[in-house]
Order: sequence, then structure tokens, then C-alpha cells
Amino acid sequence: MRIEEATYVALRMGAGFLFILHGLQKTFGLFGGLGGKPAALGSLMGVAGAIELVGGALVIIGLFARPIAALLAVEMLVAFVKAHMPRGGWPLQNGGELPILYALVFLFLAANGAGRTSVDAWRRRRRTRTLRDVVTGVRRRVASM
Repeated sequence: MRIEEATYVALRMGAGFLFILHGLQKTFGLFGGLGGKPAALGSLMGVAGAIELVGGALVIIGLFARPIAALLAVEMLVAFVKAHMPRGGWPLQNGGELPILYALVFLFLAANGAGRTSVDAWRRRRRTRTLRDVVTGVRRRVASM
């Protein structure tokens, strides 16, 4: 594996893992999140926690990476606007650096996909190989007629 791919995997897996931790904070109140109390699942925080848990896991393995990363980027932009902007416009003033950074990372993943070492890439290779086998089989049948 080349260094570019290794760092790509590290970025994807690191962001996904950290996002799972944020989801655990919101969903189960772990790591001191929400005063140690879980958020109600139907609440905005509960929904955000579920999205972060599931989305983080999918980003780690690289399954449906583009649409999931796009959803997570939008979630972070909404978090910035709803939770941070009322405290001031600049991320340094309102503590919004982290959601903006997450939004940029997930925007990058949404635009570039999960990379070669992901479930998405494995599924793509498998589908291509299966299609190639079908075409080869049809050609053999036609040639044997």
C-alpha cells in the first residue's frame, strides 16, 4: 500500500472512529456527554447521535461512503449553524472549529469516495469481475455456435 492510500485510510477511519465517540456521547451519555444522560431518541440530539454512530461505522468500513459522508457533512453544518453560530459568527469565538473541520473532512470523502481499501471498492471490483465473467461466457457461447 502506498503512503497516499495509507494516509487516506487513516483519515477515513480516524474521522469515523471519532464520530462514533460523539455518537456514543449523545446516544448513551458516555464520556461525559449530556451530563452522563442519554438523549431521547426522537430528539434532535438523539437523531444526531444515531446518525453519528451508524455513519461513523459506515465511514470506517467504507460502505456507501459518498452518500453517508455527504449526510455527515450536512449534519455538521447544521450543528454549526444551530449550536455554534448563536454564540458568535467566527468558529474561534463560538467553539465551532470541530464541526467545521468534520464537515470539510466529510465533504472530501463525499467527493472522493472511500478509497481502494474499502467495502465500496471491494463491491465495485466484485461487480466488475462478475460482469466481465458474464461477457466472457457470452462470447464463448457465441464462438462455439
